[in-house]
Amino acid sequence: MKKLAYLFFFLALFTSNAQNLSETNAFKTYWYAGKAEITSYNLEQARYGEIRNGHAVMIFVTEPFSKKHNTKADKNHSENTTVLKLNTTKKFNTGIYPYSIMTSTFVPVKNPKASLKISSSSQEWCGHEYIELTNKNNAYILHNFSYFQGESFTNKKISKNVILEDDIWSKIRLSPSTLPLGDFKALPSFVWLRFSHKEVTPYSATGTLKKGTEENTYTIHYPTLDRTLEIVFQSSFPFQITRFTETFYSGWGAKRKQMTSKATLKKTINIPYWQTNSNKDLYLRNELGIE
Repeated sequence: MKKLAYLFFFLALFTSNAQNLSETNAFKTYWYAGKAEITSYNLEQARYGEIRNGHAVMIFVTEPFSKKHNTKADKNHSENTTVLKLNTTKKFNTGIYPYSIMTSTFVPVKNPKASLKISSSSQEWCGHEYIELTNKNNAYILHNFSYFQGESFTNKKISKNVILEDDIWSKIRLSPSTLPLGDFKALPSFVWLRFSHKEVTPYSATGTLKKGTEENTYTIHYPTLDRTLEIVFQSSFPFQITRFTETFYSGWGAKRKQMTSKATLKKTINIPYWQTNSNKDLYLRNELGIE
């Protein structure tokens, strides 16, 4: 009995420290059920030196990804890879005009080191922007298109020895034990880079993880940018993200000051949303609290 107890102890220890949970029954039951996890958040977004009320939505879903076409795979192919896709949207108003933001990441389920692709866009009445990263063999390749003069570029290469901040959210869901800790170089979120008009390049960062009984808190801090992102998530599977804050300097001139954007969980539903596209399905938006 004593030997058996030790066996279960080390088995539990190995499981808890496993870098990837994709082979567990719990993972397969949750993520391969033919549904997406849709979570809405109350959003307080700092923009132009003021807090704007709105909502954020995170849609996590597994799907086949075509490396050849750099898109979702519509046909079976030996080179396809199963990814955890995350679409994150934020909507809020700045005075008379609205902001609509979306970032998509595609992290391989069995090797969640980095996205195969990240794309991010922002639309508001002044114009719109689009940035895309593709994961090539020797480097990350970026293309940015913007209505701001001097900010568009193509074929920019960035070393793969950096952390992609936009991947942190999926790393939490897939393998929280592999979250980057200590000092490292990181490419900040595309949304923040475009909002701040900072150069799209890696910056020095520090990652810390505070573990709790029910929730863990992951923090990434950029000392030279005076920016900190804090993500709170469940300490047990499926590691749902319950809230997050982002502290940075917002605004220009006299309105420039340090502010904190906040998002708190409102509602989660698991459904095949691509099948709920009828007018009779509009009630689901009310259920998520995004109307």
